[in-house]
Amino acid sequence: MKIKKGFYLILGCLSLALGAIGAILPMLPCAPFLLLAAFCFTKSSDRLHAWFMQTKLYQNNLESLVKGQGMTKKAKLRIISIVTITMLFGFIMMRATTIGRVVLIFVWICHLLYFVFGVKTMDEKDLVNDNKSQTM
Repeated sequence: MKIKKGFYLILGCLSLALGAIGAILPMLPCAPFLLLAAFCFTKSSDRLHAWFMQTKLYQNNLESLVKGQGMTKKAKLRIISIVTITMLFGFIMMRATTIGRVVLIFVWICHLLYFVFGVKTMDEKDLVNDNKSQTM
Protein backbone atom coordinates (compact mmCIF):
# COMPACT_ATOMS: atom_id res chain seq x y z
CA MET A 1 0.00 0.00 0.00
CA LYS A 2 2.90 2.38 0.73
CA ILE A 3 4.28 1.79 -2.76
CA LYS A 4 0.95 2.74 -4.33
CA LYS A 5 0.70 5.93 -2.25
CA GLY A 6 4.31 6.77 -3.09
CA PHE A 7 3.60 6.30 -6.78
CA TYR A 8 0.58 8.64 -6.58
CA LEU A 9 2.61 11.16 -4.59
CA ILE A 10 5.43 11.25 -7.15
CA LEU A 11 3.00 11.38 -10.08
CA GLY A 12 1.04 14.15 -8.34
CA CYS A 13 4.15 16.25 -7.73
CA LEU A 14 5.29 15.77 -11.33
CA SER A 15 1.83 16.72 -12.61
CA LEU A 16 1.76 19.77 -10.36
CA ALA A 17 5.12 20.90 -11.72
CA LEU A 18 3.98 20.44 -15.33
CA GLY A 19 0.71 22.22 -14.55
CA ALA A 20 2.57 25.15 -13.01
CA ILE A 21 4.81 25.37 -16.06
CA GLY A 22 1.72 25.13 -18.27
CA ALA A 23 0.14 28.08 -16.47
CA ILE A 24 3.11 30.17 -17.58
CA LEU A 25 4.00 28.74 -21.00
CA PRO A 26 1.35 29.00 -23.69
CA MET A 27 2.29 25.73 -25.44
CA LEU A 28 1.72 23.46 -22.43
CA PRO A 29 -1.86 23.08 -21.19
CA CYS A 30 -2.13 23.29 -17.42
CA ALA A 31 -5.66 21.98 -16.76
CA PRO A 32 -5.06 18.26 -17.51
CA PHE A 33 -1.91 18.20 -15.41
CA LEU A 34 -3.57 19.99 -12.50
CA LEU A 35 -6.55 17.62 -12.65
CA LEU A 36 -4.16 14.68 -12.57
CA ALA A 37 -2.32 16.26 -9.63
CA ALA A 38 -5.60 16.69 -7.72
CA PHE A 39 -6.51 13.05 -8.39
CA CYS A 40 -3.08 11.77 -7.34
CA PHE A 41 -3.01 13.88 -4.17
CA THR A 42 -6.46 12.54 -3.26
CA LYS A 43 -5.10 9.00 -3.55
CA SER A 44 -1.83 9.67 -1.74
CA SER A 45 -2.31 12.21 1.06
CA ASP A 46 -5.33 14.02 2.53
CA ARG A 47 -3.10 16.79 3.83
CA LEU A 48 -1.43 17.35 0.48
CA HIS A 49 -4.80 17.29 -1.28
CA ALA A 50 -6.20 19.91 1.13
CA TRP A 51 -3.12 22.08 0.57
CA PHE A 52 -3.43 21.81 -3.22
CA MET A 53 -7.09 22.87 -3.12
CA GLN A 54 -6.04 26.08 -1.33
CA THR A 55 -3.37 27.10 -3.84
CA LYS A 56 -3.96 29.96 -6.28
CA LEU A 57 -2.90 27.65 -9.10
CA TYR A 58 -5.87 25.37 -8.42
CA GLN A 59 -8.30 28.19 -7.65
CA ASN A 60 -7.45 30.20 -10.77
CA ASN A 61 -7.32 27.34 -13.26
CA LEU A 62 -9.55 24.49 -12.11
CA GLU A 63 -11.92 25.36 -9.32
CA SER A 64 -14.72 26.74 -11.49
CA LEU A 65 -14.46 23.78 -13.88
CA VAL A 66 -14.52 21.24 -11.06
CA LYS A 67 -17.53 22.95 -9.47
CA GLY A 68 -19.38 22.67 -12.78
CA GLN A 69 -19.47 26.42 -13.35
CA GLY A 70 -17.45 26.24 -16.55
CA MET A 71 -14.43 28.08 -17.90
CA THR A 72 -13.82 31.61 -19.04
CA LYS A 73 -13.85 32.33 -22.76
CA LYS A 74 -10.17 33.26 -22.56
CA ALA A 75 -9.24 29.91 -20.99
CA LYS A 76 -11.29 27.97 -23.53
CA LEU A 77 -9.72 29.83 -26.46
CA ARG A 78 -6.24 29.27 -25.04
CA ILE A 79 -6.80 25.51 -24.71
CA ILE A 80 -8.42 25.21 -28.14
CA SER A 81 -5.63 27.17 -29.83
CA ILE A 82 -2.85 25.19 -28.14
CA VAL A 83 -4.43 21.86 -29.07
CA THR A 84 -5.08 23.06 -32.62
CA ILE A 85 -1.47 24.14 -33.10
CA THR A 86 -0.18 20.89 -31.61
CA MET A 87 -2.44 18.75 -33.75
CA LEU A 88 -1.62 20.80 -36.85
CA PHE A 89 2.04 20.02 -36.27
CA GLY A 90 1.18 16.29 -36.04
CA PHE A 91 -1.01 16.56 -39.12
CA ILE A 92 1.83 18.09 -41.13
CA MET A 93 4.28 15.44 -39.90
CA MET A 94 1.93 12.62 -41.03
CA ARG A 95 1.97 13.49 -44.72
CA ALA A 96 2.29 9.85 -45.79
CA THR A 97 -0.15 8.41 -43.22
CA THR A 98 -3.70 9.09 -44.32
CA ILE A 99 -5.34 7.13 -41.48
CA GLY A 100 -3.27 9.07 -38.95
CA ARG A 101 -4.48 12.33 -40.42
CA VAL A 102 -8.09 11.12 -40.34
CA VAL A 103 -7.74 10.13 -36.67
CA LEU A 104 -6.20 13.52 -35.81
CA ILE A 105 -9.02 15.37 -37.57
CA PHE A 106 -11.60 13.27 -35.72
CA VAL A 107 -9.94 13.89 -32.34
CA TRP A 108 -9.61 17.62 -33.10
CA ILE A 109 -13.30 17.90 -34.03
CA CYS A 110 -14.32 16.03 -30.85
CA HIS A 111 -12.09 18.36 -28.83
CA LEU A 112 -13.70 21.43 -30.39
CA LEU A 113 -17.21 20.10 -29.85
CA TYR A 114 -16.45 19.30 -26.21
CA PHE A 115 -15.07 22.73 -25.39
CA VAL A 116 -17.66 24.66 -27.40
CA PHE A 117 -20.75 22.72 -26.32
CA GLY A 118 -19.71 20.58 -23.35
CA VAL A 119 -18.00 23.11 -21.10
CA LYS A 120 -20.06 26.10 -19.99
CA THR A 121 -18.63 29.51 -20.74
CA MET A 122 -18.63 31.89 -17.81
CA ASP A 123 -17.86 35.59 -17.61
CA GLU A 124 -14.52 36.73 -16.27
CA LYS A 125 -16.48 38.90 -13.79
CA ASP A 126 -18.20 35.83 -12.35
CA LEU A 127 -14.86 34.16 -11.73
CA VAL A 128 -13.47 37.26 -9.98
CA ASN A 129 -16.63 37.69 -7.87
CA ASP A 130 -16.63 34.00 -6.92
CA ASN A 131 -12.97 34.16 -5.80
CA LYS A 132 -13.64 37.33 -3.77
CA SER A 133 -16.65 35.79 -2.00
CA GLN A 134 -14.56 32.78 -0.97
CA THR A 135 -11.86 34.90 0.63
CA MET A 136 -14.31 36.84 2.81
